[in-house]
Amino acid sequence: MLEHEVLTEKGILIARPKGPLTGDDFSALSADADAYIEVHGVLNGLMICAEAFPGWDGFGGFVSHFKFVRDHHRKISKVALVSDSNVLALLPKIAGHFVAAEVKHFNGDNEVGALAWIDA
Repeated sequence: MLEHEVLTEKGILIARPKGPLTGDDFSALSADADAYIEVHGVLNGLMICAEAFPGWDGFGGFVSHFKFVRDHHRKISKVALVSDSNVLALLPKIAGHFVAAEVKHFNGDNEVGALAWIDA
């Protein structure tokens, strides 16, 4: 399950995984991201707040996740990963090779700093 919201005044999409990710999660995320991008051209950023990576509910969730990344990584300027997970802390180094967005890790208690970085 993936909760999300768009801060329309800042152009920031916030995602909070709460359980295994589904295809429907990424359909809803894409719909909101695309609606904003259609009007404004790009999203300033995506902030992902997660205690740990929850995995996918199956192959459909996995495929939908990678389609979302493929379809949106050039339309999102920055990605902030807010987590105390050691695995997620490594993701910016890996993601930098595959996505156009600038990706940065923040400690789990630093959502304010992550939002400020995206908004800068």
